[in-house]
Amino acid sequence: MKNRPDMVACASHSRAWLRAGSLARIESFLRSCLNPDGGFRGRSAKSDLYYTAFALDALAALSATLPGERVRNYLASFGDGDGLNFAHLASGVRCRGALSTVQDAGRSRAFLERLENYRSADGGYNHLSLRAPRGTVYGAYVAFAAWAAAGEPIPQPEKLLESIRSLRTANGGYANEPGAGQSVVTATSAAVMLQRLLADAADETAVRALQSCECPAGGFLAFPGAPGPDLLSTASALYALRRAARPPASPEMHCDFISSLWSESGGFSGHPADSVVDCEYTFYALLALGACVST
Repeated sequence: MKNRPDMVACASHSRAWLRAGSLARIESFLRSCLNPDGGFRGRSAKSDLYYTAFALDALAALSATLPGERVRNYLASFGDGDGLNFAHLASGVRCRGALSTVQDAGRSRAFLERLENYRSADGGYNHLSLRAPRGTVYGAYVAFAAWAAAGEPIPQPEKLLESIRSLRTANGGYANEPGAGQSVVTATSAAVMLQRLLADAADETAVRALQSCECPAGGFLAFPGAPGPDLLSTASALYALRRAARPPASPEMHCDFISSLWSESGGFSGHPADSVVDCEYTFYALLALGACVST
């Protein structure tokens, strides 16, 4: 299972677009988000497991030294994960996967066991509810990434794929809720990725749904008819299209859009109207830039 290392490797290709000074500025921003307790802050001053996982992946993509012992001290404060929600359980596993020692791998097991409580009756994962009747594409992808970060195959992959495929929309894309009227780029990207990774299956109709959300001036819409592009949708689509061997014809325009979201602080924001930068969007910027590099 290699999803997380592959994403980090893809993000590392962003260095082809960035000069040494720019790389140093991004690394400096990421390190500025490290709190004394060993966690990285999110969109507030408080440390957050979710943002810590993205910070570690972004630093790894830059080939920067990880603050391993400090982060381990932060992770230890969560014990076996009791009280953590789905996203934070998965993030804890991703953090330990990034640190990559036998000790870290062993401690991921308790988090993974708690994550399995979010397995839905249809074989997927629901990121909002324990033992829900239906899974979500987002839940499936986050759970898959957690198991991959731990270096283990996700249980019952064929059931997971059945759950995902039940969420296809009329235009060939995917949504997180059954019966949705239109697809969502993040869900469609995740579905394309999971089918490729778990079954080596191409989904050309979903690829076309992604391509239909590409903006002429750069970036991808979150859904057909959205008012403008955003970074999460852009990174998700570009990475999925890269894995599907359908890269954009003009990557430069996407790089221009991503660069427009770059702050003087060195971090990236999620969309043009957002003034807050964080570790998550900074990783997505590196992933999107890396997906635009021909390899």
